[in-house]
Formats: sequence, C-alpha cells, structure tokens
Amino acid sequence: MHRRRRTALVLSAAIAAAAPFLTACGSGAHAGAAAVVGGQRITVSQLESRVNEVRQAQRAAVPDETQYQQVLASTSSLTRDTLHNMVLDQVLHRAAQDAGVSVTRKEVEQLRSGLEQQAGGAKGLQAAWLQKYGIAPKHLDDNLRLQAEATKLAQVLGTDTAQPAFWKALAKASQELHVDINPRYGAWDVQKSSRVDAKTPWVREVTSAGTQVSA
Repeated sequence: MHRRRRTALVLSAAIAAAAPFLTACGSGAHAGAAAVVGGQRITVSQLESRVNEVRQAQRAAVPDETQYQQVLASTSSLTRDTLHNMVLDQVLHRAAQDAGVSVTRKEVEQLRSGLEQQAGGAKGLQAAWLQKYGIAPKHLDDNLRLQAEATKLAQVLGTDTAQPAFWKALAKASQELHVDINPRYGAWDVQKSSRVDAKTPWVREVTSAGTQVSA
C-alpha cells in the first residue's frame, strides 16, 4: 500500500522539482509544437485537447459555478503541468525500455483494482486522480501504466522512486530524447527530468480561438 502511494506521487513530485540546468527549444525551430521529445512533436493542439478533457471532467464533477471557479483557481498551472506529464510519460517509458522493463495490461489492471479498493470504487479513483494529478478519466489507465513502469524500473535499479538512482536513469533518458520545450511553457530540466518555469513573463499562452489558456 505504501509503495503504491509513493509511486502515485511520481508525477506530482517531479512537477515541484526545480534546478538551474535548463534546456529550451528555439522559438522558430518547432513552430506549432509545445514540446519535441525524441524528434516527435507534442503539438499545441494536442496539449490543448488534453487540458480541455481535464476541464470538462472537472466541470462535470463540480456543477456549482462558484465551486468550479475555485477549482480553476487552484489548478491555474494545469496547462504546464499537463505538458510536464506528457513529456515525463515518454521519458519514463524510454528509461524503462533502456532497463528492459515492460508492463502488461494485467499488471495495470491489478494496480487499478488495488487503488480502486483504497478509493472506494472506480468513480472514487477517477475523482482522486482528477483532483490530485489533473488526469482525466479517459487517461487513467495510461497514467497507471506510467506508475507501474516507475515501480518496476525502481525495482530493477535496486532503489525506489524517491532516490537519486531512479532520477539519474530518467535524466539519462531525457538526454537521449533531446527534450525541447517551447519557451512559452517553460523549459526542461534534464537533471531533474522536470518542466520548470522559464523567465519569459511577456509570453502569454493563447488558444487557437484567441483566448488565454490557464498555464
């Protein structure tokens, strides 16, 4: 139970990490990309779609307008945090591949079953992941696969997800993938395998419709 709880905090712990060693993509090198990971683009539209899925789930869970505005205020960094998760997913998957680690569908189902028991059922788990980690219900299994990969990778390395050896493996994967983040969303700290804020206060995030997005 404690191991499950610890691995469930992999994303939130990494989001909070920060260090001065940053990388960022050039403004014209990856037009239309929120990030480039291993030569593959995470487009702005893909990021916005993922954020909108979370917002829709939050709206459905909190129909009261006043309470919903409070949710929006408390998750004002959702866009950046979501991009962090999308990048970290690929970094962790690469680190797991490098270590010969794979996760089966059955293992994901077992992890989900155990967490559902702790959360009081499937809806309780969905609500908890939405509230704590900004994960929409449709992406819950993908995130649980990430957690399972983190656990197995740590086991293969003879450590746990809180120790330097684990994050060193992720840093190596970050370097291999040449992670670049569009400066409007911050920068990628290779050593911490974490998105961090870049000092570009004049950059504002705008949707394709021309309205500002929470960042």
